[in-house]
Amino acid sequence: MKTKKKNGVVEHTGSTFDSFLEEEGIREEVEAVAVKRVISWQLAEAMRKKKKTKQALAKELNTSRSQLDRLLDPQNIAVSLDTITRAARALGKRLIIRIADAKAG
Repeated sequence: MKTKKKNGVVEHTGSTFDSFLEEEGIREEVEAVAVKRVISWQLAEAMRKKKKTKQALAKELNTSRSQLDRLLDPQNIAVSLDTITRAARALGKRLIIRIADAKAG
């Protein structure tokens, strides 16, 4: 990636956003937060459509409201697949995960 200064600001040219994240050493973290944001949003939308409150879902999952808040927090990536799967199931959904080839470059 090429960098140049313009008016005192470093600009990155000739590169992808992914390679920028790689160079900064934050690609995995950014991708994990992005995935969690999508999952959190999808669970919240399913709750809204089913008119299910956090309290009702927490009770159905046999967990605390604060644990459910952590599940729905888009920044909290330390949530187990089991917890996500159980929440999805309680909302009439299922979790689908796939492994894809990393992009070259």
